[in-house]
Amino acid sequence: MDHAKLLFPICRSLTGEGTRKTLNYFEKFNPELNRLKFKSGEKVFDWEIPLEWNINDAYIQNINTGKKYAEFKKNNLHIVGYSIPLNDIFSLDELQSKIYTIKDHPNWIPYVTSYYKKDWGFCLEESVKSNLPKGKYKVYIDSTLKKGSLDLDYALLKGHYKKEILISSYICHPSMANNELSGPLVLNAVLDYIKNKYKNLRFSYRLVLAPETVGTIAFISKFEKDLKKNVICGINLSCVGDERSFSFVKTPYGTTLADDVMRAALVGKENKNEYSFMNRGSDERQYCSPLINLPVCTFSKSLFGKYPEYHTSKDNLELITEKGLKESLDVVTSIIDGFESCLYPIINVKCEPQLGKRNLYQDLSIVKKGKHFGRSTLDVIAYCNGENSIFDISNLTQIPLKEVTSQIEVLKRNSLISDNIK
Repeated sequence: MDHAKLLFPICRSLTGEGTRKTLNYFEKFNPELNRLKFKSGEKVFDWEIPLEWNINDAYIQNINTGKKYAEFKKNNLHIVGYSIPLNDIFSLDELQSKIYTIKDHPNWIPYVTSYYKKDWGFCLEESVKSNLPKGKYKVYIDSTLKKGSLDLDYALLKGHYKKEILISSYICHPSMANNELSGPLVLNAVLDYIKNKYKNLRFSYRLVLAPETVGTIAFISKFEKDLKKNVICGINLSCVGDERSFSFVKTPYGTTLADDVMRAALVGKENKNEYSFMNRGSDERQYCSPLINLPVCTFSKSLFGKYPEYHTSKDNLELITEKGLKESLDVVTSIIDGFESCLYPIINVKCEPQLGKRNLYQDLSIVKKGKHFGRSTLDVIAYCNGENSIFDISNLTQIPLKEVTSQIEVLKRNSLISDNIK
């Protein structure tokens, strides 16, 4: 939350100083992050890197009273993203169509952009717009649109195997907490977790912070061959800071390792939601597109578009919490621990192993909650055939992933389990 408070005021967009400032901030804590730049006008598949946009100030001002409205310096959501520079006079009637509000929430400011069409506009509370006094207004937008770059960061932590787990989030929104900062915050915490806990990684991990859509397309265009060859599971992080629910968007057919991974990571969680790919809305759209076809799910707490504060000024630092962010971090790190433990566990003895002589089973026949004490260990072993992944086993037994991983680790230490990795 301390990081969130420092980063929240920054005006980020697809390009520009705000995005670079945010990437610089994360690079200080995780120097493994590498910067990539794509020049304005550069072709990335069917897209073109846009001009770089920067903004210093913007407002509308009543000529008669001198009162300012929609002041960018008070809230950076007041300006439509990528608004062109302007210094002109308009009547209130002329201005009305350029002011966006949310009528159902009259005291909230909407988030609006115009990335690929040169335009301008402001966002206001409906309660303010409906009471603007008649008269002439000065419209002032101190922005620039010029050739520059689109910036993104990635880190590749190499393991014993070249096969990769991809973890991605986006970094292109202004002051919104859940739908922006939460993903990059959790991703950087995951990066810190991996490099500090695992000095000798089994799998490789690729972590990406890119402007949504065009930035991710640019990243894929740079690493398409490696991604297609090596990525076995991907998780896109979006809106992971609130405490309301656990959600994930499946891959197009819902049958990949990534789908199994996400289901396993949410075993035992209350208020969880599994969404069809038809509910896609973040960078899973690019990773899972037909000619790229990577196994990538999006993990959220409350899914984008499914909570009322989404894309508004109410998506603020009161919506995300330390607990909400920690819950999301725990989900992702449980997945990391699963991969680093034993991906395809296979039992090394025929029939059930004798757990008692290894002090892995209760001697007394005690039944707790309808199950014999120690039964869960045997339930895990029952599915260790070398074909089921550790995530399959969690799903089949409905034992939380952390517990399955812990039991697998104990069985490995006792030479009862090995990895039939494929």
